[in-house]
Amino acid sequence: MGNLQGRGHEGGQEHGEQGDQGEPLEEIVSRLKARPKAPTQYAVFFLNDDYTTMEFVIEMLQRFFRKTLLEAEEIMLRVHNQGRSLVGVYLHEIAETKVHQVHEVAAVRGFPMKCVMEPHKPSTA
Repeated sequence: MGNLQGRGHEGGQEHGEQGDQGEPLEEIVSRLKARPKAPTQYAVFFLNDDYTTMEFVIEMLQRFFRKTLLEAEEIMLRVHNQGRSLVGVYLHEIAETKVHQVHEVAAVRGFPMKCVMEPHKPSTA
C-alpha cells in the first residue's frame, strides 16, 4: 500500500482516502478483515485396550493412515505404553472418515479398538 506519511494529518485516515490503486482504504481494510480463517484441524488418536492385537493396530495405521511399517510400529508402541498416541492431524471430514473406517474394520474383525478425534491445538513452542 502507499506511504501515508506527509499527507498533512496526524494519526488515522481521513474519510475518502484511497489506496495505491484508487480503492477506498475502508474497502481494503474491510476486505482484509473478511478473509476466511483456516479450517480447524483435528487430531486423531488411537487408544489402548487389552484385546486388540498389536498386528491389527499396525495394519490399521498402514491401511488408513499411510504409515510405513517403522512409523506404525512406533505409534503402536506409544499406544501400548502410554495408553494413546497421536496418529495424524486432518480436516474434520477426513479425520471423521478415518475414525469411522478403523471402527468399522475393528468391529468386523472382532476387536474393541477405539480411536478418537479432537480439535488440534498446535504447540506454540
